[in-house]
Amino acid sequence: MSYREFKVSGQIVDVLHKQIFSGTIAVTNGKITHIFREPVASQQYILPGFIDAHVHIESSMLVPSEFARLAVPHGTVATVSDPHEIANVLGIKGVEYMIENGRKVPFKFYFGAPSCVPATPFETAGAEITPEDIEELFQNPEVKYLAEMMNWPGVLQQDPLVMQKITLAQKFGKQVDGHAPGLRGEQAQQYVAVGINTDHECFTADEARDKLAAGMKILIREGSAAKNFEALIDLLPEYPNHIMFCSDDKHPNDLVEGHINNLVKRAFAKNIDVFTVLQVACVNPVLHYGLEVGLLREHDPADFIITDSLGADFTVLETFINGELVAEHGVTKLEYTPSEIVNNFNTPLKSAADFHFPVDGPVQLNVIETYDGQLITGRVTAPALLTSENNAVADVESDILKIAVVNRYRNEKPAIGFIKNFHLKSGAIASSVAHDSHNIIAVGTDDASICKAVNLLIEVQGGIAAVNGGDLKLLPLPVAGIMSAENGYEVALAYSELDAMSKELGSTLQSPFMTLSFMGLLVIPALKLSDKGLFDGEKFTFASVTLPS
Repeated sequence: MSYREFKVSGQIVDVLHKQIFSGTIAVTNGKITHIFREPVASQQYILPGFIDAHVHIESSMLVPSEFARLAVPHGTVATVSDPHEIANVLGIKGVEYMIENGRKVPFKFYFGAPSCVPATPFETAGAEITPEDIEELFQNPEVKYLAEMMNWPGVLQQDPLVMQKITLAQKFGKQVDGHAPGLRGEQAQQYVAVGINTDHECFTADEARDKLAAGMKILIREGSAAKNFEALIDLLPEYPNHIMFCSDDKHPNDLVEGHINNLVKRAFAKNIDVFTVLQVACVNPVLHYGLEVGLLREHDPADFIITDSLGADFTVLETFINGELVAEHGVTKLEYTPSEIVNNFNTPLKSAADFHFPVDGPVQLNVIETYDGQLITGRVTAPALLTSENNAVADVESDILKIAVVNRYRNEKPAIGFIKNFHLKSGAIASSVAHDSHNIIAVGTDDASICKAVNLLIEVQGGIAAVNGGDLKLLPLPVAGIMSAENGYEVALAYSELDAMSKELGSTLQSPFMTLSFMGLLVIPALKLSDKGLFDGEKFTFASVTLPS
């Protein structure tokens, strides 16, 4: 079969007109030239490709070209991608790196201009994205929108810099993505009134209804850490034009197993109307962001997938992008190509003493409480376990572990806090994937183990690691300290081994490393830890690690 000119027959799923008919699609030079309604023997289904409406490619630990190789077997043909992770490390050069790397493959990456780099003034990032940078990025037609406006307090207070960025988006006719976890009522209305029109952070149906009523479109997120599908999916039949599917963050081993196709299957399993589900998974992102992705119309780009059914157990048989067969029967046809290494990493090795937390005597600790499958955290108090030298240490029996954030951009004293629900019984885990500034973050049962895990990452200038005495595992991430340049399937395997080791150490979290990466995300309440100290995401100010006993 020639991919410059070919035909494919089956049951054509016209999502826009809510009909399925027997026919043949003719493709020439990457475009659909004709759609013939005719009887055909094939019972396979031809439908538009799936789109991830909000994802940080970097969180897959893969460069864009490798992300694409893993995504296309699942029927994904495009992503709406916020590159603020690499932007926090390398600034506009990082965004340009993502765009250029994505061009290596036919996959359709649509990047945004990061709106909040650095995300807050309460952490150390490696770079800044200025309004001038955003204006430069908007000259590029591949940059489709102003990426998630996380500084919702700045929006409500009409911060001049925040408003300048939003005004630039409006000047260039770009959409503005939101990020406002927990924002309700009048505050949500104020947030929307400035022109912000999506949110992917809703974790209850009531919150989503508030934002829908205010005029926002809601993205149902199911990633490796944050899982909101079950909380929000019942909204789909009521708001089919105002909902999209996204992953937000997807670790490589999870991406091997599935992508947006999994959300589609789960929606089908709930007996939600097929056309409603496919409108959300395939059509709404194209219409909202103005993407150059085909929707099975004559003269559209030939972006479509072929499945064996439209049931909850459907299998993607083939994926086409611009008329090119990019995946067949679960196997990617995109070839691995080496990628350039870029980075920004400058901190020396640490000693165990750097992770000591001396106190004057018996104190109560202000402890971060993690919730499995959520980015939000709670807060609890616990008595400090002290050494004879009054060093507050992890209390493994009570599951009060030590957490540390190490500035990766210059030599500074690590910030120390305490955390609950990681359930490690020995050793430590560490990562330089730590939203949003990507300093090194580690959780462990003793200072020596934390130090060892952190130093492993410093030696290779970024990665994830797990240590337990002399046993250690390491996945280097030399691209900006957050991505590998290696074959994505090999990275997924290495990550799976690290994930397994973290659970052997005792963690009961579904995805310990993904959860760890969000413990420095200050814009999500309640307590988080930056390289500058413990942070209260509800009051938007620093908090004390110790309380009076």
